[in-house]
Amino acid sequence: MKITRRHFLKMGAMAGAGLALPLGALSVPVGRLAASAAVRSPSVEPFAVPLPIPPVARPVDARGDARGDARRGARRGADHYEMVQKAAMQEILPGLKTEVWGYDGVFPGPTIEARRDRPVVVRQWNELPVPVSVHLHGGKTPPESDGYPTDLIVPKGHGHGAQAHAAHAAHGEPGEHAHMFKDYSYPNAHRAATLWYHDHRMDFTGPQVYRGLAGVYVLRDEVEDGLPLPGGEREVPLVITDRTFREDGSFYYPSLDPTLQEEPGVLAHAANGMYGDTVLVNGAPWPQLEVSNTMHRLRILNASNARSYELALDPPPPGGKSFVQVGSDGGLLEAPVPHSSIVAAPAERFDVVVDFSRYPVGTEVTLKNLRGEGRTSDVMRFVVARRDKEESSVPERLAPDLDFPDPDDVEVTRKFQFIAGVGGGVSAINMKVFDPGRIDARPRLGSTEIWEISADPSHPFHMHLVHFKVLSRDDGPPGPYDAGWKDTVSLEGGTVRVAVRFEGWRGKYVFHCHNLEHEDMMMMANFEVV
Repeated sequence: MKITRRHFLKMGAMAGAGLALPLGALSVPVGRLAASAAVRSPSVEPFAVPLPIPPVARPVDARGDARGDARRGARRGADHYEMVQKAAMQEILPGLKTEVWGYDGVFPGPTIEARRDRPVVVRQWNELPVPVSVHLHGGKTPPESDGYPTDLIVPKGHGHGAQAHAAHAAHGEPGEHAHMFKDYSYPNAHRAATLWYHDHRMDFTGPQVYRGLAGVYVLRDEVEDGLPLPGGEREVPLVITDRTFREDGSFYYPSLDPTLQEEPGVLAHAANGMYGDTVLVNGAPWPQLEVSNTMHRLRILNASNARSYELALDPPPPGGKSFVQVGSDGGLLEAPVPHSSIVAAPAERFDVVVDFSRYPVGTEVTLKNLRGEGRTSDVMRFVVARRDKEESSVPERLAPDLDFPDPDDVEVTRKFQFIAGVGGGVSAINMKVFDPGRIDARPRLGSTEIWEISADPSHPFHMHLVHFKVLSRDDGPPGPYDAGWKDTVSLEGGTVRVAVRFEGWRGKYVFHCHNLEHEDMMMMANFEVV
């Protein structure tokens, strides 16, 4: 039996009426299983290529050409960008070419550097063969620019006929909102933070991000500018992903429909997430970075589809812990937090400082993944290559009062249970699969709520629009990686309680598991701010 989205939505409606969804009931037929064990990436010598740094996007000018047109209808005083989502060939594995789907044809996409309270408008064109939707992850964004999963940009030059590609958008019918291009407006009216942008097309987020549709968005402000943290070449983005490659260098992803135009989903072996055997940092396999014997600021983003990492330095530095965390998903912490290792779930960001002066010049320091095995146990390598003057420090106080929600102001407590199917089966929230037409929570604008999230077994929970404060784990204190404002929190079983203040805009947004294969298998729900 072929399982379509309409079947899933029907079962979700049944679950909403009180009928339990049998886990594993929607498993992929045996004949569809792929011998993933036979797919192994070509061998790559680790630490042999330099760490690439993604290009920084440049605003377009106001000339009367096509690029200048991006200013029409946009807010005055904003920075305007244009990006074209397109396929391109990129050398990821040495000596081989890989077709990537990238923003401006590069993976990771160009980094956008933004300033607090200065809006950014990004015109996105789509030259890929499939629809796309762009989500600014961690951004407090009006609903029309949030990248709702059915708010699609259709392939450029395909006219209205391209809406046939969007037939999955809602209840099996063509998407109600489809564009040839789209201007995404980001007010940037919140604290400095490491954000990222990525594809968010319903049912196909996993394979489209896997092919390269992700990039970093750095929001800065005067508070951060006033701190003596490392900057310039000593501030380094680390976009960590894992991929599997075929022998010819192409990406391997086990889609049921490799064209990504009709049938969503993955072969059964990837139903719990696509785990690659090659670790990439900024799009390079196990790269190496030469550093001075000074402090460096590492903006770490786990942009993998499903893999969590426990990051540690080998050898560990003498005389203290390896990392000093200065920021989380939502920006600077109130005070630094030292860690011997860092557990980063998909979509989490950790802003950390490493003091390489604790190593002798000439030391090779490997960034390890303590949760990995074999090839995935290494991430990259730092080489302390030279002496230099230290110009940075980590102050005891980083940010002013972060104005966390007051639990005494809570109006509503809501409970959501995330459960993954078995053997390729349905993934659900409160035993309901995602339906774009169903609203699962209606918080009031300006209100504070507590959300209790339970997971079975392991899910990174992400909310659009808002940041939240982790209050507790399993009735105990927050975990060591829960400090600061968060928009994504890792659950490995158990229950997390978070306090959320719904600010900014009224409208419909989603919350979901950020294991992208779980998300595509409909572990997602709507909330509407009213």
